[in-house]
Amino acid sequence: MSIAFGTPGPFEMILILVAILLLFGAAKLPDLAKALGKSLGEFKKGKEESERDLKDMTSSDEDKTDDAPPESEKGEEEKEEPST
Repeated sequence: MSIAFGTPGPFEMILILVAILLLFGAAKLPDLAKALGKSLGEFKKGKEESERDLKDMTSSDEDKTDDAPPESEKGEEEKEEPST
């Protein structure tokens, strides 16, 4: 016998919905759905904002590295200095 965890099937979904209905009652379900929708919207907004910030940070890091001289030029400057 193997136990596989994955997405719940139709029977499990119906069972979960009946349990929620019994726990919260029919009057609270619209309020719960509204709160869930708002929280999902806030989550998506925060995710998009953090992705945008990360993209801005990586693009500004690339701009900084483009302004720096290549490693080969740095090595030549160090070699030209006489060591005593």
